[in-house]
Formats: sequence, structure tokens, C-alpha cells
Amino acid sequence: MIQRRHLLGATALPLLATASRMARAQARKLVVSGSGGVVADANKSIYYTPYTAAKGVVIEHVPVEQQRMAQLEAMVRAGRTSWDAMEISASDYPLGVKKGLFEQIDYTKVDPQNALPAMARQQFGVGVAAYSELLVVRKDKMPAGKMIGSWADFWDSKTFPGPRALSARPQSNLEFALIADGVPIGKIYEVLATKGGQDRAFRKLDQIKPQIAKFWKTGAESVQLLSNGEVVFGTTFNGRVGALQKAGIPVEIVWAGGALHLSYIGIPKGARNMVDALDFIRFRTMDPVPMREYTARLSYPGFAPGLADGMPEAVARQLPTFPANASVQYAADAVFWADHLDKLQERWNEWMLK
Repeated sequence: MIQRRHLLGATALPLLATASRMARAQARKLVVSGSGGVVADANKSIYYTPYTAAKGVVIEHVPVEQQRMAQLEAMVRAGRTSWDAMEISASDYPLGVKKGLFEQIDYTKVDPQNALPAMARQQFGVGVAAYSELLVVRKDKMPAGKMIGSWADFWDSKTFPGPRALSARPQSNLEFALIADGVPIGKIYEVLATKGGQDRAFRKLDQIKPQIAKFWKTGAESVQLLSNGEVVFGTTFNGRVGALQKAGIPVEIVWAGGALHLSYIGIPKGARNMVDALDFIRFRTMDPVPMREYTARLSYPGFAPGLADGMPEAVARQLPTFPANASVQYAADAVFWADHLDKLQERWNEWMLK
């Protein structure tokens, strides 16, 4: 009997140790703040679930789009940062850096071989996706034999009648207005930096405002407006269009005059789980296999080495970085907006209330 008890005790010890390790692994949690809708769905199935299975780290997704930076700043200033990693838009990145809201990225953990391009290796964020904010049209709502192909067309409500949508923020909208008014895409920020250029953009927006049925606040809302037919033409992000097309909604991207952005993934200042955050960022930005699957679902390509290997041409042509698409877009200037946002946001808010 004593021998049997000893045997059971010896057997139980490694089992208890294993159970303890499993419990600890299951208790590990990584809180990631990011977009909602189809972007969140893709992240959960392609990145979060496989990462949890491989590492035992449960990922809690916090969907935040509007006021994300305001929430982050409030947490950081209070010393109670609850997010471990977060999506950072191109426009939010310089603002967050200026305010000291991000941790510095340790590239010896994320990209030790220096395989990412320089534009993706920022001090406080890793380039995770290239995306465009651009015009999308309902083909079934076009006048017979005509098709919108430019911002000038979007402003032409006589030739192309119908309700429209724009985002509820000044970024991009002021740029689109200047393009519609004849400013070359290479001169947008040079013009917009002047008082005369800003006046010109707002005058142009005055012309189209009566046709704007909705100023959308989230990416999910922007595509819902097109899906349910509430608007005929509207701006959205290119990666959300594929889901509409797969659902049978006859929409088409107008690449001309699109704003090409680069978004990042980073670590909020004061994050509690730096180790797992850096490891997840490595997985999210460096592994081409899940990124290829993600890009096939949402056309937001990252920079993982080998991403394009074996990618169908039909998929590649839907990417904002495809040469024919990139050549007719302009590079969104996040630094410009970091320097000018406060003043232009105030004027935008006043304009919205008119």
C-alpha cells in the first residue's frame, strides 16, 4: 500500500506541475486595441486564434476607432494603461510620438535580421499595413453609359446625381477637395499649408456639402452606407471593399486621387505585458503565411518578407501598392497633419456646424 501511494505521489507531481504550467499559460492575456467590423474579424481568425493556440496567450480585442488617441492619452497620463498593443493610424502616429504615448520598439525581438524596409521600422511602431482612403461607387446607380473616375466627377452632382458620404474628419477631405479643384496630387500639401489653400479647400467643400447625406465616423459605417444604398458614392478604406464585392454589392474602387497611408502596430506607454506584446508584433508583421491570407481577405498588405510569393495576380491588382494603383494616388503626409491638425480641426468643426 505504501509503495502504491509513493507511486501515485510520484505520478501526480509531474501532472500537477503540468497543470500548473497550463493554468499559468491560460492566465496570460494580451489586450490589443484595434478596428472593429471585418478588420477585427480577420485579425481574430487569422492572427489572434492561431497565436493563442501556439503561445497560450489569450488575446482580448478592444474595438476602438473614434477617440482612440484620446483614450490612450488619458490612460497614459493616469498611469493606468490597460492596452498592451494597439493599431496606430498614419495620422495618429506622429501625434502619439510627439506626446510620448508609445513605447520604443525593440527590433532585436521583432526584426533581428533587419528584413523590413526602413519605412516600416519606425522607432515607436512597426508598419503593419498599407491602405488607401478613396472613392468607391455603386456601379448600379451610375447614369447610363457613365462612370465616376475622379474627384472632379464626385463634385459634379449634375452629371452624377445621388447622395454621397465623406468621413467626419478634415484629413483627406480637404485634400480631396483641392484635387477636385484642380490641384495636382504632388502639390496638395504645399497648397494646403497656406491660408489661401485652406480657404480654397473649404470653399470647394461648401459646394458639395448639400449632397453629403452622411459624414461617417467608422470604417464599418462607411461601407454599410454603400451596402444598404443609403449613398451612391462615398469614401472608405480599400480593404473593406472586397467584403462588399463578395456579398454581391456592385461597388468599384476609384484609385485616382486616393490617399495612400501606412498604419502601424505599437505598444502604449506603460503597457504591462511588453514581452508578449513584442512577440505578437513580430508574428503580426513578419510572418508571410498569415499575412498572405489576411491580404487575400482584406487588401491591406504589410511588409512580411516573401508576402508576394505565389500571390494570384487578381489579388495583387486589388492592393493599394500595386504599381498601376499606387501611381495615381498620393502619399498621405502624417507629419503635415501632426503640425496642422489642431487649427484645421477647429475650423472643420465650425464648418460642420454651419
